[in-house]
Amino acid sequence: MTTHFAREERAALVEALRAAGPDAPTLCEGWTARDLAAHVVARERRADAAGGILLKSLAPRMARVQAEFAALPWEELVGLVVAGPPRKSLFSLPGVDELANLVEFFVHGEDVRRARGGWEPRVLPPEVAEALWRRVSGLAKLVGRRSPVGLVARRPDGQSVVVRKGAPVATVTGEPGELVVFLSGRQGHAVVELEGPEEAVAAVRGAKFGV
Repeated sequence: MTTHFAREERAALVEALRAAGPDAPTLCEGWTARDLAAHVVARERRADAAGGILLKSLAPRMARVQAEFAALPWEELVGLVVAGPPRKSLFSLPGVDELANLVEFFVHGEDVRRARGGWEPRVLPPEVAEALWRRVSGLAKLVGRRSPVGLVARRPDGQSVVVRKGAPVATVTGEPGELVVFLSGRQGHAVVELEGPEEAVAAVRGAKFGV
C-alpha cells in the first residue's frame, strides 16, 4: 500500500513556515524560516547544487543557489515548497519522496515550530509514528559513528535500536518523532529522557548528530 506521510509532513512544514513568517528563527543555526524554505526548494529543484549538502566541494554552489531562492518573494518561495519537485527531479520518482522526505520535512517542520516559544510536541497519528520509528534504524546507522559513547534509542513501550555499541552506555527514551529530532542533532529540543552514567549522558547531549 502506498503511503503519503511525506506529503502530509510537507503540508505540516508549509503550515509552520506560514505561521512563523520569513524572518522567524529556526533550530538550524544561522537560518531564518526563509533560509530553511530556500534549502528545501534548492534540494528538490537543483540537483546540480544539492550535492553541496553532503560534499564540501559543492557547498559554495549550494549556498549560491539557496541564496537565489531565498531572494524570492516569501509567498512565491513557500509556493515552491508546496508545489514540490519538478517532474524531472529525482524526488518525483515513485517512492523516492516517501523515502527521502519524511524525516526531512518532519524535522524541518519542527525546526520552525520549536524555535518559537510555547511549542508542544505534536501528537502524531500512530501510523506516522510507526513510519518514523522505522527511520530511526536508518538514522542510527548514519549518526552512530558520531556518538562518543554507546547509545541506545528506546520507545516508551520498550522497543529499542542500538545506535552505537560501546561502553559506557546512554539510553535515550522517547516517542519515535522525538527520537528522530534527537538523532537529527536537536538534542536540546527533543522531549526525551536520558539514562546512564553521568559522563555518558553529558557526552550524548553534546554530540554533533545529524547528517
